[in-house]
Amino acid sequence: MLASRLFFPTHKEDPAEAEAISHKLMIRAGLVRQLAAGLYIYLPLGQRVITKVINIIHEEMNAIGAQELSMPVLQPAEIWQQSGRYGEIGAEMFRLRDRGGRDMVLGMTHEEVVTWLAAREIRSYRDLPQVWYQTQTKLRDEARPKSGVLRTREFIMKDSYSFDADEGALEKNYRLHIQAYNRIFERAGVRFYMVESDPGMMGGATAHEFMAPSSAGEDEVALCPACGYAANVELARAEPARPQFPEPGMKEVATPGARTIEEVSGFLNVTPDLLIKSLLLITERGPVLAMVRGDQEMLESKLARIIGSHRLAEPEEVKEVTGAEAGFMGPLGLDIRKIADQSLEGGVFIVGANRDGFHIIGVAPGQDFQAEFADIRRVRQGEKCPHCNASLKLERCIEIGNIFKLGTKYSGPMGATYLDEQGQERPVIMGSYGIGPARVAAAAIEQLADEKGIVWPLSIAPFAVHLVLVQPADSQQAAMAEKLYLELKSSGVDVLLDERAISPGVKFAEAELMGCPVRVTIGKRAVAGGGVEVALRRGGEEQKFEAGEAAAGIASLLNQA
Repeated sequence: MLASRLFFPTHKEDPAEAEAISHKLMIRAGLVRQLAAGLYIYLPLGQRVITKVINIIHEEMNAIGAQELSMPVLQPAEIWQQSGRYGEIGAEMFRLRDRGGRDMVLGMTHEEVVTWLAAREIRSYRDLPQVWYQTQTKLRDEARPKSGVLRTREFIMKDSYSFDADEGALEKNYRLHIQAYNRIFERAGVRFYMVESDPGMMGGATAHEFMAPSSAGEDEVALCPACGYAANVELARAEPARPQFPEPGMKEVATPGARTIEEVSGFLNVTPDLLIKSLLLITERGPVLAMVRGDQEMLESKLARIIGSHRLAEPEEVKEVTGAEAGFMGPLGLDIRKIADQSLEGGVFIVGANRDGFHIIGVAPGQDFQAEFADIRRVRQGEKCPHCNASLKLERCIEIGNIFKLGTKYSGPMGATYLDEQGQERPVIMGSYGIGPARVAAAAIEQLADEKGIVWPLSIAPFAVHLVLVQPADSQQAAMAEKLYLELKSSGVDVLLDERAISPGVKFAEAELMGCPVRVTIGKRAVAGGGVEVALRRGGEEQKFEAGEAAAGIASLLNQA
């Protein structure tokens, strides 16, 4: 490709609204342009990168026997109603009606469509197993699109679906996808972890995410460097340090004006971990009191798995249920459902007295009040691994892939069944597996970029070699550059020749910003016999090759990479 024919509008300055490194550099290097909030146009450079990521994905999916198909983005609402998710998913789903008044949706994902297909085409155990995949547009009405292509309203995703006769066969397909995903992300040059995750709206019993460490990530994972335990904080477990508990024996004390954990602990001269933080929640089945230690944070995702959808009680509801303001409520004397974090079991704490201006000290959960004990808190840095007792570390990450054991969540209600060897009708056992190509590209930028710009891994770079012709008007330089360009192209190297009549300084700056793995300079030194200058974008290592050996030398460097 000649730079004079390539559309890559670059910017010297970071866009004002951008925060993530990948967002800044994808705009500056001319990979994308924003049409509206969460909607991006992929320019030629950006599209080349995405295409290369997708090609890697397709190769590895084909290698495990997956078969490619394509399913529509526009979907009838009735199949979502049949699965039960039409009413479960809120405003993030795009809903519309066609000209005939039929309710339709724009697909956030394709479990319903693929299950509809399986219900009509899979008949017998002889038809199983099946693995189908597609690379398709998805739409999600994000409330707060941000971080460039990391959180958008329209995006491309590879999603695959496995169909099996039993759980053992599902496990085999699940493992095959793990192996394929490991190869995909390794080939794409991205560092990643596979972590336990919450199935969320996808459903099913088991799920894992593939997470690329980056400060731009919206997710946080807990990692054990000793035994390898890894989980999204929405699911992660840990053993917190236990405080020195006082002797049990309840006593009411006045705490005038002290409502928050900080205020009460300061007033009573104790550490926050000796207090119980109580929250009153309203559910469809009535009020629920949820409790964690005063130094801990309650995690909504964990709590929702126990009590379902809920909201925080309004001040008047707190007063009605407990008889006190929110800062003074506690578990004693309340005839409602109570859920206490596991770290409260076996301790002695201070709780609200359900009387304004008072707290009760010396309260022993499980003795002085009964509750369901469950893991409902967010783990913290340095807490102990639940498996080996080593210290956990927390790291921010970008989610680049996910896998789910769906079981019969969709096949059951949607009638996707098969006849087994005995002629008995059984539901198909399903799995679902997704990868976001744009997230993979953004993660690579986040992890490898330097102060000069993008540093692409060779496998997904828009071009492998960026050939800079310093003085296009110099016929000798131009002839040497063209010869090397054609030699590289003929040997299958993806090469960009910058033969534009602009300042060499601008060319070099744009080459650094674009981040192709190898930069080759053709200037006066090369013509004078000083050798063709070859620089690696990552690490900055420079080499020189004789003009007649340059193509072979560059090809050797690329093979090593």
